[in-house]
Amino acid sequence: MKIELIKRPPTEEILVESELRELLETNEHPGHYIGFEISGLLHLGNLVISGFKINDFLKAGVRCQVYLADWHSFINNKFGGDWEKILQATKYYAKAFQFFCPGAKIVVGSELYHNNDEYWRNLLKFAKHMTLSRTLRCLTIMGRSETERLDLSQYFYPPMQAVDIKTIGADIPHGGMDQRKAHVLAREIFPKMGWKKPVAVHHHLLMGIAEPAKLQTKDKLERVIASKMSKSKPWTAIFIHDNEEQIRAKLKRAWCPEKQTEMNPVLEIVKYIIFHETETFTIERPSKYGGTITFENYEQLEKAYRTGQLHPQDLKNAVAKELARILEPIRRYFETDKGAKESLEVVKKAEVTR
Repeated sequence: MKIELIKRPPTEEILVESELRELLETNEHPGHYIGFEISGLLHLGNLVISGFKINDFLKAGVRCQVYLADWHSFINNKFGGDWEKILQATKYYAKAFQFFCPGAKIVVGSELYHNNDEYWRNLLKFAKHMTLSRTLRCLTIMGRSETERLDLSQYFYPPMQAVDIKTIGADIPHGGMDQRKAHVLAREIFPKMGWKKPVAVHHHLLMGIAEPAKLQTKDKLERVIASKMSKSKPWTAIFIHDNEEQIRAKLKRAWCPEKQTEMNPVLEIVKYIIFHETETFTIERPSKYGGTITFENYEQLEKAYRTGQLHPQDLKNAVAKELARILEPIRRYFETDKGAKESLEVVKKAEVTR
C-alpha cells in the first residue's frame, strides 16, 4: 500500500498523515522533492538513508525529484563559495543519485532559476510574510545558529528553500528532521499566497559515529542534529566509497558504550541501514563468547545488546562486514564507470584544495 511505503522507516514524521492520505487518493502520481547542498563526499546519511526513502516514494508511484541546490551551496559557503567547484561536484551528486535511486529526476538549482523571473517575484512576495526573527529561527536548516555572524545572502536561504517547493512543483517536500523548519514555514505561508499547502515527510537523521554532542538542552532533536553524520566532520562519517578495511577501522573507534542503546551510532546503522536491506543479521563470534548468533529483527538485537549478551566489538565487526556488502555496488560503480569515476576524482581534488 502506498501510504505504508511512505510511512515505513526511515520516515520519522509526516505533516500531516491525513493530508497525505487525501493527496494519494486524489493524485495517483504526486510530485516530490528532496534538496541537497553540494559539498563533499556522500556518506551513509545523505545518500543511503535519503536514498532508501526516495526509493520508497518511487515504489509508491510518486514522481521523485532530487534537487541539487548549487545556489544554496554557494550561499552557505560550501567549497569556500567557489562556484566552479560547486558546479563540478554537482555532477558527482547527480551520478550517485542516478545510480542509487533510478527513476528519480535530477534537478539543478541554477537550471531551475535561469531566466525564471516568476521565481524571484514569488520569493519577494513570500518574504513579505516573514519577519527577521522568524528567518533567524529557521537558520538551523543550513547548519547555522541564530547567534552566528552571517552575510546578508544567508538570510535569503529559508525563503528560497520554501519557494523552491512551489517552483519545482512538489506536493511532498521531503528531507531529514533538520529540514522541518523550512517545510513548516512553507505550510504556514503557502495558503496566504493562494498556494496549496504541501505535505512534508521527514526521515531519521543518522548519527555520526563519534560520541554524541553534549548540549545544554532538553530538546532531543537539537542534540540529534548536532550529532548527525557529517562530511564536514569526516571522522564521524562512513562514506559510500569506503571499503571493508576502512569501515572496520572507523568502527573500531566508534562510540558504542557497552549495554547503552540510547544515542548509540553503531546500533543506529543496524536499525536504519542493515535491517532495511536484510531480514536477518548474523553476528559471527567464537564459541567461547557465545558462538554465531542470528537476529530476526532489530528489537531482538537491541535487547541482546542492552542485557550484555552482545559485546560492542562483536557488533562492530559484523556491522563492518555487512556495510561493506551493502555499499559494494555503488563503490564498484564509481570505480568502473568512466563518468562517475571522473566526477569522484574532481570532488576529491576540490576537497583537498577547498
